[in-house]
Amino acid sequence: MQHESIIREPLLLGKKTYHQITEDVARPVEGKANKYWWLMLALAVTAWSWGIGCMAYTVGRGIGTWGLNRTIDWGWDITNFVWWIGIGHAGTLISAVLCLFRQRWRLTINRSAEAMTIFAVMCAAIFPVLHMGRPWLAYFVFPLPNQFGSLWVNFNSPLLWDVFAISTYFSVSVVFWYLGLIPDFAMIRDRAKVAGRKISYYCYRVLSFGWSGRAKDWQRFEEVSLVLAGICTPLVFSVHSIVSSDFATGVVRGWHSTVYPPYFVAGAIFSGMAMVLTLVIVGRKVLGLEEYITIQHIDTMNKTMLTMGSVVGVAYFAEFFMAWYSGDPNESFIYLSWNNAIGPYGWAFWSLIICNNLLPQILWSKRMRRNLYVTFFMSIVINIGMWFERFDIIVTDLYRDYMPSDWTYYSPTWVEVGIFVGTIGMFFTFFLIFARVFPFIAQAELKTTLKATGDLFHNPPRKLKANGTAADGSTVQPQTAH
Repeated sequence: MQHESIIREPLLLGKKTYHQITEDVARPVEGKANKYWWLMLALAVTAWSWGIGCMAYTVGRGIGTWGLNRTIDWGWDITNFVWWIGIGHAGTLISAVLCLFRQRWRLTINRSAEAMTIFAVMCAAIFPVLHMGRPWLAYFVFPLPNQFGSLWVNFNSPLLWDVFAISTYFSVSVVFWYLGLIPDFAMIRDRAKVAGRKISYYCYRVLSFGWSGRAKDWQRFEEVSLVLAGICTPLVFSVHSIVSSDFATGVVRGWHSTVYPPYFVAGAIFSGMAMVLTLVIVGRKVLGLEEYITIQHIDTMNKTMLTMGSVVGVAYFAEFFMAWYSGDPNESFIYLSWNNAIGPYGWAFWSLIICNNLLPQILWSKRMRRNLYVTFFMSIVINIGMWFERFDIIVTDLYRDYMPSDWTYYSPTWVEVGIFVGTIGMFFTFFLIFARVFPFIAQAELKTTLKATGDLFHNPPRKLKANGTAADGSTVQPQTAH
């Protein structure tokens, strides 16, 4: 017997039964897409096509088509790389960490968050490959046999650590995501068989790997899920810690800091949670899932995002404090001079301060956290601010080097902008196809908590007198789920 507080809001609305959950989750997959889905897909494919053209132009002409120079050889592309990697962090957090802590509110959003992780990592991988200049030789970043020549991999380079960390992160995330889909694939398979949709039946039959729903299947499913969650949890912290080592191990002023690993991890979860909110707010409306992705889910995610944003704010303060406390003139030039605030890149500095530190403070208000319009606006603002944070770290720490003769200004070209827009189009193309072909909610896992979180089994809170009885004179009993 499991006791549930009577004052806790239900996570499932609409008096849902087990069969109704199946119907609602299967409807977007089995039905026809509406005009809004087709319009968004057309826009995403158009942006992706433009990006592919810019990528082809870069490969054909070289990275001289970008705005990089001798001083700033890490620019727009690496900014986008770190930004996409950060977005992918919230998916693993929601899937793995919250799975280990048995948080029920994750069950309606973990599927979309996991898909977001995979697509974001795919977008991120494009930028370092293009930055190599000769992407057809990208395989040389992996350990190779001697017969490939004398070009050896430098295992001391944090750039190589990225290759191993991100490839591991991507592989485990794909397996974890696909494992959770198998019971839902079997559900779509069985429904297609009954309805006589042969093509769908054979496709989902292959995807479901012979899932039968027996007790042994569920036992193995639970065991493997816990093992993968245990593997994914350290990846949440290790991957972006390694990405931050690209900066922290350098001797560039403003980069050489031990605060970068925890700072980058908190910032990644901050931006990733913002992107999850952007996607689920749109998804719940387009797919008609308002009774599954409720205001309570939005409020909880806003609290998580606010917590990570506060950690990021502390990291900002630590950077300025250590620049003052160390007495290093080089660090003081970066953080304590007017170079940031009113210099050539002052607009980037104030953009990140306003978007990441000032505007998110409205989320301390419960009314604002539970307002969909405010939340959607803040999710976009935070991702813009986190992009400017990466841009500020990379460009403003480089454009005024130790020697004034090397001072220069960087601005992206239309090719770099086109590649970035293309990755955004690629991301949303994949996500829209995912929402149309795969179940958007993990219905099999959601049913396991229906009696504990559904309003059909959830007694509404009643006003209590001082002696603990209800206003109508009855005794209040704790809500239970069997």
